[in-house]
Amino acid sequence: MEILTGFGNGLLVALQPENLLYCFIGVFLGTFIGVLPGIGSLAAISMILPLTFYLEPTSALVMIAGVYYGAEYGGSIASILMNIPGTPSSSITCIDGYPMAREGRAGVALFASAIASFGGGIMGMIVMAVLAPSLAELALNFGPTEYFAVILLGLVAASAVSNGNPLKGIAMVVVGLMLGTVGVDITTGAERFTMGIPEMRDGVHLVIVAMGLFGVGELIVSIRANATGAHQNEIDYSQFYPTQQEWKAIFAPIMRGSGIGSFFGALPGTGQTVASAVAYAVEKKISPNRANFGKGAIEGVAVPEAANNSATQTAFIPTLTLGVPGSASMALVIGALMMYGIVPGPRLLVEHADLFWGLVASFLIGNVLLLILNIPLIGLWVRLLKIPYRYMYPTIIVLICVGVYSINNNVFDVWLTLAFGWVGYLMRLFRFEPAPFLIGFVLGPMMEEQLRRAMLLSRGDATVFLTRPISGTLIAITVLLLTYAIYSSVKQRRAQNKAQIASEP
Repeated sequence: MEILTGFGNGLLVALQPENLLYCFIGVFLGTFIGVLPGIGSLAAISMILPLTFYLEPTSALVMIAGVYYGAEYGGSIASILMNIPGTPSSSITCIDGYPMAREGRAGVALFASAIASFGGGIMGMIVMAVLAPSLAELALNFGPTEYFAVILLGLVAASAVSNGNPLKGIAMVVVGLMLGTVGVDITTGAERFTMGIPEMRDGVHLVIVAMGLFGVGELIVSIRANATGAHQNEIDYSQFYPTQQEWKAIFAPIMRGSGIGSFFGALPGTGQTVASAVAYAVEKKISPNRANFGKGAIEGVAVPEAANNSATQTAFIPTLTLGVPGSASMALVIGALMMYGIVPGPRLLVEHADLFWGLVASFLIGNVLLLILNIPLIGLWVRLLKIPYRYMYPTIIVLICVGVYSINNNVFDVWLTLAFGWVGYLMRLFRFEPAPFLIGFVLGPMMEEQLRRAMLLSRGDATVFLTRPISGTLIAITVLLLTYAIYSSVKQRRAQNKAQIASEP
């Protein structure tokens, strides 16, 4: 009953004219940016973040969330039409979406993607509304030791379960933690690692890091990877709607994909890409149409899109109730909340109930808007993909620079953003993932604060982290994850060495 009451109050908040407007702007801009190959939800949020500084916290969070799941939906459009994933999680959609487009069934694939995204989004919203309050109630028992342990677990999970080498992921987390220490120490007032630069006394701004690593960095990668934006497939609008048989074929996959996505989305360190891949693998095993998977099966489009969008919604559960982001995009959400003086965690549902339930209710409105918007606007997105990159990318770079300059009206911030852009590009070149870096940067100051509190309360006794049941259990899980990361890294290297030896004459 409390959940229904909270959701009802949240619906009243979400239906306020300004929140409706920003929800619409968020999903539209998110889809627009998500359609552009190689940019993705993280870069979309990074670009939009400076605009939210002038909004109320609820409106800002609703808009950021709209950009997030709008970009995840938009990524499927480029995947189906061009075989170029707009977001990493949309790469699974390419497997069957692009073959459908080549068969002249692009309209059916896009329609199935929209319906599956809507179904997954609604399922994710329901799971969040049911589970988040219970998780927050449990987390009210957390003290500084438990918070330190859960943040440490989140950092290790984000690196150990990353797409690349786990040890490289852990190294990136450490570098992010180090960057988070730059500036004036709040406790002692001493300057740390500012190199005598006055602009560094307040530390490095989250927007600068995010827009550099993911905005500029992604653009450099995309410019090198894509010389032209030509689009080869035209949509046959006479075959736009699925047949009755296809409707029946996608219903069960949407439900299964939504369930799998909701589970993986709530786990820190996994996210939409893992959810989509697992859902696709499960569906391929159990589907009666498994022989057509990879050749243009409509189930192969529906199931990853449902998993992707349900995971997008449930990713907010650990972010808002525990203050632990499950992905780099969620780290940006935490950073945005902290800029408004709102600390994510179990107290959020008590102290800012309107914000939480307003966000949950906005998921319903946003997913309905996405469904209404994107089916008629498919033709617009197709035309957008025809714009040559040489016109598109300079415009995005200018917008990024304007957004960064507006933070402090300082040219130094623009140069720093461009420097982080090249750092992000070099990371990708040498296969270092920037997402763990950003998560370490955001969570580092929070982790340091909780560590200091715990040590003060225990009078310097570090064993307190092991003797308290919850923190001890979390640290044990962290050690297991670290062990797994080291083992998998060694195993991967051995396999590469064996393959290299076998290939030598």
